[in-house]
Amino acid sequence: MPILDSQVHAYERNHPGRPWIGTLTGPTEVTGDQMVAAMDAVGVDGAILVSPFSMYRYDASYALDVFAAHPSRFRLVKPVDPTDAAVADTIAAWAATTGTVGIRIFLRDNASTDPADPAINRVLATAAQHALPVNVACTGRVDQAGQLAARNPNTRIVIDHLGLPQPHEPPAPAEPFADLTKLLALAQYANVAVKISGACTLSHEPFPYADIWDPLRRIFDSFGFERCMWGTDWTRAVRLLTYAQGVESFRVTDRLSDSERNALMGGTLQQIYNWH
Repeated sequence: MPILDSQVHAYERNHPGRPWIGTLTGPTEVTGDQMVAAMDAVGVDGAILVSPFSMYRYDASYALDVFAAHPSRFRLVKPVDPTDAAVADTIAAWAATTGTVGIRIFLRDNASTDPADPAINRVLATAAQHALPVNVACTGRVDQAGQLAARNPNTRIVIDHLGLPQPHEPPAPAEPFADLTKLLALAQYANVAVKISGACTLSHEPFPYADIWDPLRRIFDSFGFERCMWGTDWTRAVRLLTYAQGVESFRVTDRLSDSERNALMGGTLQQIYNWH
């Protein structure tokens, strides 16, 4: 079974030709070539490359360049703006682009808190028409994500980063899994899957992060491994652990059977994102 990472980022140095809108925690650059080299060093076969909103907002042109250079190693997800009047056309064009497997929305900042919000529901309905999973960044608003899932049962919704606050630098939160029950409540919706991405950043222990496994097992038991996908969230996690540690911690643990590990680290991702 191939090892597939459910979320990584790649970006160029800030330059006038493709300027950063903001900043992302991480090195001054992690190009597509550098990301592939990091994956090669630890035996990761492929990854979902999520265009970094912090830097590029809704422009996924660099992700497309990376895919063109490494088409066998990446599939692409881009953020979309629900308030954009042309968002349905944007989603349709993205779905028709080679290498794309999903879109992303953010339930934060000024995004509507109304589960009936027409703009957000339009995005979810349009994604379903094109068989595109919607990655939802919903820290602090997991309940809203559940209500959206109930309203859009034909849309595959993927909860980013366990739906939990995750640090950009040490230390981990004092109670990193305090809101876990809110995530577990989403298991009732068959269309909801979970990225087990960035989980190691929630640990209070050194590698291999033994204290994350009891809460993770609650997620696995609630959702089943057919709805859970491992991921590193590289490069956001760079100040807390290395890429190799984010990979090896899931390889060396005795808390997963071989079949569970195969599903979590690649098999389920292939099904959710239709990447074969």
